[in-house]
Amino acid sequence: MLTRHGTTAWSQSGRHTSTTDVDLTPEGEEQARSLAARLAADEFSLVLVSPRRRARRTAELAGVGSRAVVDPDLAEWAYGDYEGLTTEQIREQDPGWTVFSRPCPNGETAAQVSARADRVIDRVRALDGGLALLVAHGHLLRVLAARWAGLPATYGAHLELDVATVSKLSYEHDVPTVEVWNA
Repeated sequence: MLTRHGTTAWSQSGRHTSTTDVDLTPEGEEQARSLAARLAADEFSLVLVSPRRRARRTAELAGVGSRAVVDPDLAEWAYGDYEGLTTEQIREQDPGWTVFSRPCPNGETAAQVSARADRVIDRVRALDGGLALLVAHGHLLRVLAARWAGLPATYGAHLELDVATVSKLSYEHDVPTVEVWNA
């Protein structure tokens, strides 16, 4: 299962947030608390969380923080020079830019984020049937879902992901699937 952290001031304003360690807003904390009831029914063999404070706090408020293991591979896509900027601001310099279609100067490439997502997927698949929960960030989780399904990282552009939502990656007849998205 996947969950994106709750709202931050930067996510509300559309600012790209990767390495900047921002806190949840009061609304984001309430969203994180609301995840607890949705996650309580599941027995997780493994809970992995991004090292960023917003994700760790979401895990804590959702009731899974005490079991969470910090995994640096779950950190958000590093936006480099675009850190803190909105898409509109970036497009003033680079018309048509998206994180999935164009590089982030001094940041990560789609291939680098894909490699991190693949390592997380390998770790989850090694559970051999156990249920994992991943608490992380929008762009990283979109890449992870695409890679789970065997698609290029850039396919994540087609998977909008809201804050404090729950998604489920699964299998149907041994084929990796996205069973629930953005719930």
